[in-house]
Amino acid sequence: MNFLNFLKSRRFLIQLSLAVVVIIVFLFLLFKWLNVSTNHNQKIEVPNLSKMVLHEVGDTLSELNLAYKIIDSASYNPDFPPKSVIEQSPEAGDFVKENRKIYLTLNPSNYRNVTIPEFYGKTKRNISPVLNAQGFRISKKYIYVSDIALNVVRGMKFKGKDLRKGDKIPKNSLLTFVLGDGKGSGRYNFTEQDN
Repeated sequence: MNFLNFLKSRRFLIQLSLAVVVIIVFLFLLFKWLNVSTNHNQKIEVPNLSKMVLHEVGDTLSELNLAYKIIDSASYNPDFPPKSVIEQSPEAGDFVKENRKIYLTLNPSNYRNVTIPEFYGKTKRNISPVLNAQGFRISKKYIYVSDIALNVVRGMKFKGKDLRKGDKIPKNSLLTFVLGDGKGSGRYNFTEQDN
């Protein structure tokens, strides 16, 4: 009976009312603080940073109170300027809040270097797919030399310079084959003849 009398007492009702008021005030202040600290309803449209170099990106984003972070370099893409933005996250047109970081993927300054495999003595037909798979291009203009074997690779050139197995040149380079003409009486030795 004492507990029921306590629940009906004026003292309990005053304390209960005070507790409800404190909770309401606390929740009100909490929601106000969250609105301010999370920049509620603030929308900044992310600009298109594609093909911009870093100093342009920095200027553009600082005007909008945004930041950037470089996360990676992609494979070289000749359609984009060197060291320019290829991809961004969030994408252009998305809405973000102030001080948000935009993550960037940059275009390298050139193709990466690839090692030339063994090619001497192989047929043009056999070595061409290997070189294409490594990212090289093969010129349709061949240099023919006197050799007993027809269309056997006796050398390879890049920008007029002789190549050897193990040389490193940029991917997507145009290579020119030095091929046997099938009319010679002996074997053409590229390494001895051209040194």
